[in-house]
Amino acid sequence: MALVAFAVFPAYWMLTTALDADAATRGSRLVPTSLTGENFARVFTDGDFGRFILNSVVVATATVAISAVVSLLAAVAVARFRFRFRTAILVMILIVQMVPLEALVIPLFLQARTLQMLNSLLGLVIVYLAFSLPFAIWTLRGFVAAVPQEIEEAAYMDGASWGRMFRSVLLPLVAPGLVATSIFAFITAWNEFIFALTFMQDSELYTVSVGLRTFFGQNTNDWGAIMAASSIITVPVVVFFVLIQRRMTSGLASGAVKG
Repeated sequence: MALVAFAVFPAYWMLTTALDADAATRGSRLVPTSLTGENFARVFTDGDFGRFILNSVVVATATVAISAVVSLLAAVAVARFRFRFRTAILVMILIVQMVPLEALVIPLFLQARTLQMLNSLLGLVIVYLAFSLPFAIWTLRGFVAAVPQEIEEAAYMDGASWGRMFRSVLLPLVAPGLVATSIFAFITAWNEFIFALTFMQDSELYTVSVGLRTFFGQNTNDWGAIMAASSIITVPVVVFFVLIQRRMTSGLASGAVKG
């Protein structure tokens, strides 16, 4: 119980400070004296967070969708088919995951500049895919490999094509892994700061993380508005995780293999 309280308290403090009418003088009070929504209204009117949220939604949605499709097909390829350099590809996937994020900022910046993808949401999506795909492919490979090939062969014997087998048999069984990798891709795209700050020069293309940094610099002493902006950034991640968690549970149940 103490660990739960320790983990939840920062979120409680952030949200109550955002709703506190006297946030500037709150001090160590655990309960706000009065509640107000002015801090949230100010974030959208003065901070232009509506645009930042829209940009982040576009980037995160594209990252999750493309990552899910590409990683699933790649995982099926490396788990089911035997081809040349298969082991080398798996090793390369692991090596990419070991490279520190900071070491890739300058190389990717130069490459994006050469390809004229700076100050572009598409360029940001491609960068996030580069970080999401190795983890997703390696994770989904384990889910695909765990599915007995006899199940696929039984579907073929019943007259199903590869596409029908993939859609009706394999996909439901690997759905929990697909959901887990989608959560990782969404969080990566939503919370990432370094590349979003480096790649974007136009304030209209800022994502929420860069927008929060800009808003904090303009309102250093207004803790109510800063906490409101932080809450707005945090809520979509929590909501997305709660919604996906239900699908993950149902996927685990429907994907159970009975012997």
